[in-house]
Amino acid sequence: MEHTIVGYFLQFEIMKNLVEMASSTLGFNASSIIAFIIFLTASLILLLIAATIGGLGTFAERKISADMQMRPGPNRVGPYGIVQMVADFIKLFLKEDIVPVNADRFLFYIAPILAIVGVLGTFAVLPISSGLIISDLNVALFYAVGISSLVGLGIFLGGYASNSKWSMLGGMRGAAQIVSYEIPVILSMFTVILFAGGLSFGAILENQSGGPIGWYLFHNPFTFIAFFVYFIGILAETNRAPFDLPESESELVSGYNTEFTGMRYAFFALAEYMEVFVVAAFASALFLGGYKIPFNIGGDSLIGQVLQAGMFFTKVALIYYVVIWIRWTLPRMRVDNLMTLCWKYLTPIAFFNLIGSAVWIYYFGNKSMWNLIFS
Repeated sequence: MEHTIVGYFLQFEIMKNLVEMASSTLGFNASSIIAFIIFLTASLILLLIAATIGGLGTFAERKISADMQMRPGPNRVGPYGIVQMVADFIKLFLKEDIVPVNADRFLFYIAPILAIVGVLGTFAVLPISSGLIISDLNVALFYAVGISSLVGLGIFLGGYASNSKWSMLGGMRGAAQIVSYEIPVILSMFTVILFAGGLSFGAILENQSGGPIGWYLFHNPFTFIAFFVYFIGILAETNRAPFDLPESESELVSGYNTEFTGMRYAFFALAEYMEVFVVAAFASALFLGGYKIPFNIGGDSLIGQVLQAGMFFTKVALIYYVVIWIRWTLPRMRVDNLMTLCWKYLTPIAFFNLIGSAVWIYYFGNKSMWNLIFS
């Protein structure tokens, strides 16, 4: 409990007094009820923040692509068009919810919910700062990989339940692609875990510093290669170009979400953009020092927490920008080339990195190549 936001709030004297007052009034220990109320409030705030992040992702996609194509992009609704995402939400919310006659109604209903729940669940372990993390689980990465697999399940069920050949092809592509690319992505995570000695983000960030030399990205050649394997893998995991085969508008109309309308379509779109944010956040924590700032300016004070959060979002925004940049630069790959890249190249390279990291630890321990060079 002490490693969660709920436990953090319950440590304050005012919260202890509130628990005592509620317990004396109700006649039993009300700490569980107070904790539930705090957790529910935090969850609603998290949902609002996650939805805002997804909306900002759609805005960034439009503006960055417009800049690359010398277009203005959204520029009417609000300053620089930033309120366009709110207008889009209202439009989709008011759209009619159409269900195909021959669709599997139950699966059709739960598919977008599974997709967005799978992404929202990963926000629980995001290390935004040293004091701003909902739950610092000791198996955070294991939990994140497990809960995020619901996204792939939602994509496949969305394609299957629609009873459309376009949607079914998109769902099958999505399932094959996501399951395949999970292997090099997880192996790249294992490469970092070997040096961190734990699955929690606390353990992963403990041995990193604010400067680039202290990041796992530059720790040794194996973690350096693992970062790029991870980055390519997450592009495929999130169905981003050049790996956007599950949607593939020029072939499959809109792929797995062709038959979805209104808020169900919005759930799939939000899930994609929030998932990009999540995998970018994981890349930041695993390889780029996460929220760590140079010289630990501010420490754990309020100013330090703000600076750490700013550093975290800056790194995530840079990775997010590169993901969008790649989409509007590279053409879509063929399906056979997509699978060949995974099984013949990325997976063997990821295994090589994992074995190489184990050999590095056996001979040099947790020392970075910089320690070996300058020692």
